[in-house]
Amino acid sequence: MKVSFRTLFTLLTFALWVAACSATRQLPDASSLTDFRSRSLPASPQVGGGDPQQGHEYITTGGYIGSGIPWAFFNPESREPDTLYPRPGDNGLTRPSYNVFAFDNGVKVSSGNCFSCHAQTFQGSYQLGLGEVDNDYAENRTLQLKFLNALIKRRFGSDSPEWEAFSDYRRFLNSTAPYIITPFDGPNPAFRLEEGCVLRRDPVTLEYQEEPGWEMIDYTLATDVPPLWHLKKKTAIYWNGMGRGDFSKLLMQASVLGIHDSTAAREVQKNFVDVVAWGKTLEPPAYPREIDQDLALKGKVVFEERCSRCHGTYGDDWTYPNKLVSLVKVGTDPYMALYFTRQSGLPDWYNQSWYATSAPYSQLVAEEGYVAPPLDGIWATAPYLHNGSVPTLEALLNSTLRPEKWARRPDAYDFEAVGWKYDESGGKKRSIYNTTLPGYGNEGHYFGDRLQDPERDAVIEYLKTL
Repeated sequence: MKVSFRTLFTLLTFALWVAACSATRQLPDASSLTDFRSRSLPASPQVGGGDPQQGHEYITTGGYIGSGIPWAFFNPESREPDTLYPRPGDNGLTRPSYNVFAFDNGVKVSSGNCFSCHAQTFQGSYQLGLGEVDNDYAENRTLQLKFLNALIKRRFGSDSPEWEAFSDYRRFLNSTAPYIITPFDGPNPAFRLEEGCVLRRDPVTLEYQEEPGWEMIDYTLATDVPPLWHLKKKTAIYWNGMGRGDFSKLLMQASVLGIHDSTAAREVQKNFVDVVAWGKTLEPPAYPREIDQDLALKGKVVFEERCSRCHGTYGDDWTYPNKLVSLVKVGTDPYMALYFTRQSGLPDWYNQSWYATSAPYSQLVAEEGYVAPPLDGIWATAPYLHNGSVPTLEALLNSTLRPEKWARRPDAYDFEAVGWKYDESGGKKRSIYNTTLPGYGNEGHYFGDRLQDPERDAVIEYLKTL
């Protein structure tokens, strides 16, 4: 029996459609939401102190991932110095989103660092702390990782110190690969990455375990990455405000990709006290063009009257309420918040783990709402909303302008609408942001719709000054 290419293509397309439908059916029911009165999240005890300079050195060169790919695998002797963000030693020979450090047995390894998600080239410079938007998580890298494993084993041997230095990183990369495939480029599946790692970690010892702790759903929910310069104002972190307690533990979550156990985690945490101190020194980039100061002043009046109760006030005497707003009130896509209150095993794992049960204490308290973020540097942090579904400030404040499907134009910034220039048609499928998908909707936050056009223009001009 002969089967035509057209028939095979049709069958494959149908199979993928069935798989996609099955995955979305795994999501929590969003027809019934828990409402509550908006409230400010209280501050939690922090270790305090810390040396910002030491924090910068550690986050840009330190071994907080614990293990990695043998550095010799990259043939460093033939590499040219990186000029994007120069660093000393071997770190200067790789991208700034990777660190080179010595594993416990002395073998040098390389692994992704915090700036895989928390830095971005923007307007010609590399901005530490700006959320990364160019990573491609729409590609399934499972086969690539298997190929990488085979190459490293073949080159160094399974009894080698290089293989030992790679082992933890290998295990957890392999564990995460099926769970971080997004429907299109742009949004960041950081929490799915963490889930895929801790799924196979004992919560007390943090050691690897063969059996997963719970069953994850197939559908990947991802978010925009908020800027690190907001840290100084926050009493809780993450879009839904579930990160409560000591920030040195909450910010070191990337280490679950490769540390061996809780003993290694303790050493990382001590250094992250300095990293927190460094993060609190970060400032947003200044808007690079001329600002109409008279119009901005009018916008400030409107903003402080209509927006400041949630987003705070700005200037030398700034205020920020850390306000958690219910899904019912804000109206934005609910699935990320619902995932952690109704479905994910991460909060329960975390709250019985080393992170929550040893000092300094932290916990994940998931609620059905999102925290209204600070707006410092908002002009530079497109796209907008927690899932990055709105390309410009203009569309954020006027919901009739929000595109249903859109693709960012490479390296094109819109200084008029403030955000990304985009196309509503054309482009590769996986580069098109599709707001009709669950978890990626652009609805909600309709507060700007109540303003008149001149008021919106004035508010946008004011936001450029923050």
